[in-house]
Amino acid sequence: MTIALISFAILLLLGVPIAYVLGMTTVIYIFATDNLGLVLTVPQRLFSGMENYGLLAIPLFMLAGELMNSGGITKRLVDVAKKFIGHYRGGLAYVNVIANTMLAAIIGSATAQIAMMSRTMVPEMEKAGYSKPFSTATTAAAGLLGPIIPPSMMFILYGVGSGVSIGDMFMAGVIPGLLLSLSFIIIIAFIGMKAQWPVQEKASVKDMMTSLGKVLPALSVPVIIIAGILTGVFTATESAAIACVVAIIVGAFVYRELKLSSIPNVLSQTAITTAVITILIAMANIFGWMLSFEQVPQQIAAWMVSLSDSPVVFLLLVNIFLLLVGMFMDGIAALIILIPIFMPLLPTYGVDPIHFGIIICINLTIGILTPPVGSGLFIASSITKVSIGDLVKSLWPFLIVALIVLLLLTYVPALSLWLPGL
Repeated sequence: MTIALISFAILLLLGVPIAYVLGMTTVIYIFATDNLGLVLTVPQRLFSGMENYGLLAIPLFMLAGELMNSGGITKRLVDVAKKFIGHYRGGLAYVNVIANTMLAAIIGSATAQIAMMSRTMVPEMEKAGYSKPFSTATTAAAGLLGPIIPPSMMFILYGVGSGVSIGDMFMAGVIPGLLLSLSFIIIIAFIGMKAQWPVQEKASVKDMMTSLGKVLPALSVPVIIIAGILTGVFTATESAAIACVVAIIVGAFVYRELKLSSIPNVLSQTAITTAVITILIAMANIFGWMLSFEQVPQQIAAWMVSLSDSPVVFLLLVNIFLLLVGMFMDGIAALIILIPIFMPLLPTYGVDPIHFGIIICINLTIGILTPPVGSGLFIASSITKVSIGDLVKSLWPFLIVALIVLLLLTYVPALSLWLPGL
């Protein structure tokens, strides 16, 4: 096992894609331990890791997001936010967060959202007089809302791996997502007290209502998803298919921006993103199988129980551990690997699995923006041409408030469990 872990660390430091790191480490372990009989079961494990009905929601929600983007939703979300709050000092920074909040209810991926909004909002904010590092930091921080406000790809993966209802996870993410969004707005207001940010002209009531009317069809997608799950009309997976249908109707017949010629690109982008996630899930499954074969989860469980029997201490240790993991590993890969390790511990400490799902997903999402391996940092930096150093300097206030929100959610379970309990 030692050889496997050393190989894992070396491959990771060499910059090998995480999916291949997981697969290669497992193969190295098999040959190093001379368990050659396990080679025959690797293909079966790869397949069984993906043989889950709940995972069908991932490509469907990806497809819905691509359809809505091609249908003109992004610019309408930004426009309605501008009309309502753009006239306040620092209004475009608020617009950035609010537009990201609404977009998060459709896309469900932080990296996709950061990439999209960095192209849309940063040039707009820069033209209005905001510094490029601050504009980029605001956009990257607001992108964290993507995996938290439902529908969320990470919630789907957690639900599949833990056996928790994906619908309950979606409901549990609403309040934490809105709380994080509000915290970003507050920190922007605090920073703005010292900065002389520009003020835009206030839109007329007529323009506000016109803009709101245009965006309502787009917002029908998350409303239909949440209402359908709450009422039991369809499951979370089925809601993804419904979202695709609604996205086609809105984009093609209401906004009339979704053209037949754009469908091949929409499908290819969905296929590429789905393929990346699928191979990651498959490889993480055989890596997790290796850990289970060596009884690593049981050993970690015994070690943590020996440290303390207090749920408060347990959750604190888990948060510290997850923050460290998130600094060096992709959040989705880490989530898939860590679920089987931590799930057996939850009954011992009396931690609700839905509550724990919110903790682990938010924690690993924050890792998207923490150096040295934060993918969100590099995406935002490469698009806006802001150096990583300048970006981190402007980003740290957002990371601090995100950690405060994480601690609040960790020790006030009701914030996560109230909606699923209705």
